[in-house]
Amino acid sequence: MNKKLNILNSDEKFIVNNVFCVGRNYVDHINEFKNKEVSKQPVVFVKPNNSVVPGGGAVEIPTYCGSKISEDLQNEVELVIAIKDSCDNVSEYDASKYILGYAVGIDFTLRDLQTVFKEKGLPFGVSKGFRTSSPVSDIILKAEIPDPMNLELELICNGETLQKANTSLMIFNINTIISYISCTFGLSKGDIIFTGTPKGMKKLNPGDLLEAKLDKYLYMEVKIV
Repeated sequence: MNKKLNILNSDEKFIVNNVFCVGRNYVDHINEFKNKEVSKQPVVFVKPNNSVVPGGGAVEIPTYCGSKISEDLQNEVELVIAIKDSCDNVSEYDASKYILGYAVGIDFTLRDLQTVFKEKGLPFGVSKGFRTSSPVSDIILKAEIPDPMNLELELICNGETLQKANTSLMIFNINTIISYISCTFGLSKGDIIFTGTPKGMKKLNPGDLLEAKLDKYLYMEVKIV
């Protein structure tokens, strides 16, 4: 099923294609883990399209054989890039030409599963790509954002700020990320890119209300059910 995001001040819809995610892109977030090594290249993983929740809404840990598959759902608020045209092998200089706009998103993670999978050397796709794991707000067009590398990201849970940081703190900037993904995977019209999260992960519980903000531009609510 196609996932469609609203574009602010437009009647058009953005149909989501691939979902790329950059991990370990803020130093303070890396320091929350045992492995504190900073990669020399962007760390990229892919989520299924079905993980997207357009405009926010309900997020739920999946159930299998009558039981929840995880007991540790955690938050990761991120700046999201929306790609307007397909491209391959794009230079950092030309990268911004392929940006339609930006959104705020939350890359939810089943941390207990991810930890076990990593320890065993297994793929951790389920822990990151489960259904509803990627709420994404409406898109604001690129022209409306004077400097995307100087935006305040914030995530509030039940009135308490869990995450707050400026996008200037990214290890790999927007142009580097687009160039790298275009050279390794290739990018298609409709792709979205989660650009990494700052520190402040927390175990969430049913009933929690999350508010994700991208500076003064975007706002999204997500309910844990």
